[in-house]
Amino acid sequence: MDATVGAGGHAERLLEASGPSGRVVGIDRDPEALEVARHRLARFGGRLQLVHGNFAVLKMLLDKLGLREVDGVLFDLGVSSLQLQRPERGFSFQLPGPLDMRMDPGQEQTAADLVNRLSEVELADLLRRYGEESFARRIARSIVRRRPLHTTTELVEAVQAVVPRSRWPRRLHVATRTFQALRIATNRELECLEQALGQLPEVLRPGGRAVVISFHSLEDRLVKRAFQSDPRLRALTRKPVRASAEEVRANPRARSARLRAAERAEASP
Repeated sequence: MDATVGAGGHAERLLEASGPSGRVVGIDRDPEALEVARHRLARFGGRLQLVHGNFAVLKMLLDKLGLREVDGVLFDLGVSSLQLQRPERGFSFQLPGPLDMRMDPGQEQTAADLVNRLSEVELADLLRRYGEESFARRIARSIVRRRPLHTTTELVEAVQAVVPRSRWPRRLHVATRTFQALRIATNRELECLEQALGQLPEVLRPGGRAVVISFHSLEDRLVKRAFQSDPRLRALTRKPVRASAEEVRANPRARSARLRAAERAEASP
């Protein structure tokens, strides 16, 4: 199972490696991504099943397909390049667009709803908790003073107005952590991940493996804890695997990627 199929890159590799009879279930919240993956992977025919859904209900989605167990589950967390490149989706601080950030456009809550509804204290807490933003209070105050905010450009300007230029990170855009925090909150990403990780022992066959690629410490902590605390799982990675310098040159986004893997323990006799 590719629980975050996106444009289908990982699913394509899985299908190639498991040929001629291996099957892959691809899940994604984003119906646009599923259409891209469906077109890209059409040559694999019935070996691929694509499902619109949230991996937070992993077991239920499998049950609907009549599947009890799988040999492996892959999660590639965070926002996809496909979503970042679409300004109308509102994920990118580099492209003007609406403050949307919904991974599933069918859900009601948008980033704009949070920005314009939450109190200054609640916004500051959100930015600290999900973005680990050291200027959370200043940014929250700036947002509240400028409300209503409807575009990514307006949010970037609210951040830039209160973070001294001397404190702008060298390798990150000054609004990176603010956008991360709002995206995580809008999509309930950490709650969904925690729910999915708790279901892994139920959907993996004995000897089956789970692989999670995360992009920030909040996700990685949840994965580490899940793999180490459940006796039905055996961690295969003591530390997260990081991308090589060569891979980062080819794919700069891999710089922050952290991969952890675990194996479903054999069932007790």
